[in-house]
Amino acid sequence: MRTRRLSSSSYPMPFRHRDVVQREASHISVLSNEILTGLEIRETDTVLDATLGGAGHARLMCERLGKQGIFLGIDADNAALARAEVALKGVSPRVILRHGNFRNLASIVQDAEISALDKALFDLGWSGFQLAEGKGFSFLADEPLLMTYGEPGENVLTAREIVNTWEEESLVNVFDGWGEEAHARRIARGIVEARREKPIETARELAEVIRSSVPVWYRKGSASRRMHPATKTFQALRIAVNDEMGALKEGISAAWGLLRKEGRLAVITFHSVEDREVKRLFREFEAEGGVLTPKKPLKPSREELRMNPRARSAKLRIIQKH
Repeated sequence: MRTRRLSSSSYPMPFRHRDVVQREASHISVLSNEILTGLEIRETDTVLDATLGGAGHARLMCERLGKQGIFLGIDADNAALARAEVALKGVSPRVILRHGNFRNLASIVQDAEISALDKALFDLGWSGFQLAEGKGFSFLADEPLLMTYGEPGENVLTAREIVNTWEEESLVNVFDGWGEEAHARRIARGIVEARREKPIETARELAEVIRSSVPVWYRKGSASRRMHPATKTFQALRIAVNDEMGALKEGISAAWGLLRKEGRLAVITFHSVEDREVKRLFREFEAEGGVLTPKKPLKPSREELRMNPRARSAKLRIIQKH
């Protein structure tokens, strides 16, 4: 599971929870112009948005489709589906919204009675709306440690279970492998020691354990590394709880298999762990005759970064089927 060092997203200092929630909840879709240009959506296309989120990309893509077009949107979060339903009112194409994880894409498409796709988009960045859902995604919130994208239930893995029951070595592997956290072992040891006193129940409690486990200089950050010391550990837990890497591989591979000839698949990544997996998958698709368009990933323009600094780690890869 161990991988190389991550270029992680960060949060400006100071780390005030209310400020973070307000900023994150106003979600801005990234690389919108590049997506519309790169996908070359036609009026009659069947288009998939596998990660509806704030429905910003969905609205823009639907505006390119005509009455003969079909738009299929998927999200594991019912709130995202509700936002999309409002955002897509009045658009021309036939709109189909489905609740589910994109790892089950093949069955979702079949259930929607769609035989093939012309264009597909996966935006792997988690929507800012999720930070305000009360599931412990924010490291400064007094919220239960869930970190589940869907609704928590019986036999559903949560961050609380991982933090309070997994062995120290397993925690090290998760924090190092999925978060590329340089202080993974110190953090894992600190968690094990803390939970001996009492279970770690909330995101804020966990963040404090992490903060107290890392070196002082790492807690304070610097001008070049303005992030909360819990950022990478929380990323790792989120990936582990939702099996994001397994879902990514299954969903993107299914979308590629469903694409018609000349169809295009676009994926936006936000950190190195997922981007390496997407790059690997695209190499496999190239071996099958796919063509990268363009060859190198696209990144946000200076103008977009000025308007939306959170887009700085985004990369867009597009491949066409031949």
